[in-house]
Amino acid sequence: MSLLRSVTTVGSYTLLSRVMGFVRDILTAALLGAGPVADAFFVAQRLPNLFRSLFAEGAFSAAFVPLFAGTMAVQGKETARIFAEDALAVLLAALLIFVLLGEIFMPWVMRVIAPGFGDDPEKFALATALARITFPYLLFIALVALQGGVLNSVDRFAAAAATPTLLNLFLIAALLMMRRFGWHDGRALAWAITGAGLAQFLWLLSSCARAGLALRLPWPRLTSEVRRTLGIMGPAAFGAGVTQVNLLISTALASFLPGGSVSYLYYADRLNQLPLGVVGIAVGTAILPPLSRQLRLGEHAAAVTTQNRGLELALLLTLPAAVALAVLAQPILAVLFQRGAFGPTDTAATAAALAAYAAGLPAFVLVRVLAPAFFARHDTATPVKIAVAAMAVNLALTLTLMQFLAHVGIALATSCAGWLNALTLLALLVRRGHFRLDARARRNLPRVAAASLGMGVALALLRTALAPALAAPALIRIAALAGLCGCGLSAFAALALALGIADWRGLWGRLRRQPA
Repeated sequence: MSLLRSVTTVGSYTLLSRVMGFVRDILTAALLGAGPVADAFFVAQRLPNLFRSLFAEGAFSAAFVPLFAGTMAVQGKETARIFAEDALAVLLAALLIFVLLGEIFMPWVMRVIAPGFGDDPEKFALATALARITFPYLLFIALVALQGGVLNSVDRFAAAAATPTLLNLFLIAALLMMRRFGWHDGRALAWAITGAGLAQFLWLLSSCARAGLALRLPWPRLTSEVRRTLGIMGPAAFGAGVTQVNLLISTALASFLPGGSVSYLYYADRLNQLPLGVVGIAVGTAILPPLSRQLRLGEHAAAVTTQNRGLELALLLTLPAAVALAVLAQPILAVLFQRGAFGPTDTAATAAALAAYAAGLPAFVLVRVLAPAFFARHDTATPVKIAVAAMAVNLALTLTLMQFLAHVGIALATSCAGWLNALTLLALLVRRGHFRLDARARRNLPRVAAASLGMGVALALLRTALAPALAAPALIRIAALAGLCGCGLSAFAALALALGIADWRGLWGRLRRQPA
């Protein structure tokens, strides 16, 4: 129940952020559509997002949180705080140098991440300028990742989970200003990203102080614990960020496809990221601190139970979401984005990519849930080996499938690579004796899959019946889509009860009896 409350806390704030993100994307689609400015901005945005995942939220969290949580459990809060301050100082010094080099060499970096833009000098120049504006966001978000790791390690999940809402607020404000003043080159959006990074850093700075873990900034020094963090962080940069690396490969290759392909993949990925963020990130974030403490204290049976409940909860929420996204891709995109510069052709192209991404959604979530089992044991070498294999498969499949399916082939290749990554992580954990499905998970997981497929059939039939309403004016389309979503939820809940997946009344009763 403690894990469920932690997942609920992180997931609810992430859901709020993703809903605001949809508002942002709706405004972006209406103002920029899938044109050259949109392509340039999405490529520029991909760069700080990549390094945020590799070095901040991914690699640094994977290395820092287990060590900080273990130090807290064994040596107490003060020793752990000093360790966090030393890590903060070294991270800040290293990132200042990294950001400076990035600003200097950005044109060469852009030739790597969007080589197809070289044929259009104007688009290439704009993408380079926007990337230079957004790149300092990496500095702030890395410091935010450290502060969030500190708070998560003491079971203070709310403040860190709420920080992404600041980014969406800044971007929505920038979009409204663009519409008001007729700005169309994307620079306002780029500046909003960097400004949001500073705001997120200041927000968590005060949150750490309120939690009794105010972090000072000492002179950088490579203590033994900091060196150990950096040693673990190196391979974790690949292992934790494989999804972002695959998306970067996708973006680079999509730049060779007809105009709009980068934007189609971006909008589809944004929808796919909703359940991935709400479920995958929430469960992965909530699992890592208790799993680290349990392993540090030798409570191996409890650690296996924690992993089972995380896996079960993740798939219970993700499998039906993946089926629903695949079946309802076109009406969802038509309601959310089809207005202004974003037309029916763009909707159809993006819907096909969304269905392909949805096929890999459970795999992306499984990676988030399984990877902490390695990180908690300070093993980041294994995930990086698996990540390299997954990226090689992704590249080979992308080069093959894009010849026949264009941007849809790129999305499908990413999903296949995600499944390879997830299943290999699971197989190695089982073979090493670190994980096994308990009786409850073996009973429930096949039933979750059956309930999800049953819901998918019901949604497909209802979508056919409501086809005239889904092609009607905007208000009728919205009502029809809302009805479809409501019927889908009801169908899954009914099937879950009928198949005995969970006793929802008993679960609700236990939740109500938990202390605040």
